[in-house]
Amino acid sequence: MVISMNLWLHFSSGYIYLAPSLTFLPVALFELQMAPLRYISLVYSRPKAAYELQWHRGPVYLTEISLDVDADRDGQVERNNPNKGSWMWGPNGHGAILLVNCDSEHTCRKSLDSEHQQQLCLYLKDMSPMVLRTSGPAKLPEGYKLTMHISQGDAECVRVFRTSFVKDYPLVVGGEDLSKEVPCLWGNAEMNFYVEGLRFPDKDFEGLISINLSMLEPSSQGFPETPIFTDRVVFRVAPWIMTPNTLDPVEVFVCSTTDNDQFLKRMRRLVENSGCKLKICPEDMNRGDRWMQDEIEFGYIDSPHQRFPVVLDSPRDGDLQDFPYDVLLGQDFGYVTRTAYGKEVSSLDSFGNLEVSPPVTVNGKNYPLGRIIIGVAFPTATEGRNMTKVVQDFLWAQKVQEPIALFSDWLLVGHVDEFMTFVPAPDKKGFRLLLASPDASYKLFRGLQNGGHGQAKMFDGLGAEEITVDEILSDEKLKAENNYVQSCIDWNRDVLKRELGLDDDDIIDLPILFRVMENRAVAYYPDMVNMIVLGKNLGIPKPFGPKVDGRCALEAEMTSLMGGLGLSCTYIDDFASYHKLLGEVHCGSNVRREPFSFKWWNLEM
Repeated sequence: MVISMNLWLHFSSGYIYLAPSLTFLPVALFELQMAPLRYISLVYSRPKAAYELQWHRGPVYLTEISLDVDADRDGQVERNNPNKGSWMWGPNGHGAILLVNCDSEHTCRKSLDSEHQQQLCLYLKDMSPMVLRTSGPAKLPEGYKLTMHISQGDAECVRVFRTSFVKDYPLVVGGEDLSKEVPCLWGNAEMNFYVEGLRFPDKDFEGLISINLSMLEPSSQGFPETPIFTDRVVFRVAPWIMTPNTLDPVEVFVCSTTDNDQFLKRMRRLVENSGCKLKICPEDMNRGDRWMQDEIEFGYIDSPHQRFPVVLDSPRDGDLQDFPYDVLLGQDFGYVTRTAYGKEVSSLDSFGNLEVSPPVTVNGKNYPLGRIIIGVAFPTATEGRNMTKVVQDFLWAQKVQEPIALFSDWLLVGHVDEFMTFVPAPDKKGFRLLLASPDASYKLFRGLQNGGHGQAKMFDGLGAEEITVDEILSDEKLKAENNYVQSCIDWNRDVLKRELGLDDDDIIDLPILFRVMENRAVAYYPDMVNMIVLGKNLGIPKPFGPKVDGRCALEAEMTSLMGGLGLSCTYIDDFASYHKLLGEVHCGSNVRREPFSFKWWNLEM
């Protein structure tokens, strides 16, 4: 007697095989409809995905096989999560997370951990756990085997290692190994794996990685082995995340040079008052390159099981080029860089030209990690400097801080930090955008002139640099240059208002003048917007403005504007050691900050 029926299958993550046919069915479906049968065989009709069930002499073996990951992102590898084979953003999303193993646990002959396959026990904490679980008979029938496999495209982005009593975490897949048989631990057993990320998301890599586990049926009648069941898990590589000025400072980095002793003295006091650490790069390391902001950008990577800072090394490669790798890279401190092959690097590739906003909401869309800001040439310019494409591609590929491109090529140095920054504010918005404003400067100077202070001198005490308020206001060439500068800043102002969802009340204009050299602008006096922000303490370039009643009028205006936000201003003399070299306090310093409390995988995309 033969009993036949068709079952339409809706696969879940748990599977059962039946011997001697060894065909797989979802666990719940089989237990409900097939468990009472003692002897059956199954014939699979591929075109309609139907099974014909027949009475058959022979025992039925039930085995559950599951490849498991932390798909619910709680730090634990759960069993048979139904969503482990896909990835979805959001607080109700799912899918496992993978870190790029870009730090270095090796103190001697330092190199990235991802360049090694030895001593894996040192950096298992940077890898994502994965578990193979089985439940059933003690062994498979002869010839059947389990194989783990990945695609060729994923092979350069991931490696999988397993525990072993014979060898220290042997490589399973990755690199040239696209597939490998996995020892079958049958019965009620578990085998632990560790998954290592090798690449950040980029233009040619979305960041998603699939790892597959297949049951293979032995070859027969000259045919090759055939897969009769596959379980799959999906990881997303954690993005590199920048930190805005509104996050708490942890460490401040500056360079020691032959001419900046007074600068360092003031910076040391400011950092101490702010409760963070000061790290000074000595002359034998910086070799005279004082532009710490331009060489590096601090960020971090995060997952449910591990988080650590990662420095992005710019392609500028000045004399500070060895500092990020030789000094910063270390245990739980990662490193990443992008190199512009076959193209000359411009000043716009320095990271004074790379900033990030605080969290914003724009037309109902939330950016809880803020938005990256870069400077480029004006969109219609046929010739102009741009941030190199490999860096822009990298920044866009991280997805979680969607970049904004501003027009900065009008500046001689060309960096966005020359005309804008963000400071914390105590209200609901949480910050203010500060913009350099020649208009605000001329308004201030005209007020001084009308108040009878036209003979007050700029650059008092600096000798030949001195010039009166009256002379500044009568300089028509300077005025024409600053009208041009103001139009460039106003264009960027409109972009920032639109892309960050700002109103005019969210923006503070700072009195700063520029002059034009080689058809591009530089700050006329120390550029106060180019500051360092350490909580409520601001380190601002001392502007050497005209003095009224013994006090610098520019400092007084700045202190008043920032005092309304509860911020304290410290003015740092950088005139000879930075300003004359076309940089300021921000250009010569860098800050590593606390990461966001918000988890990037909870973003609504």
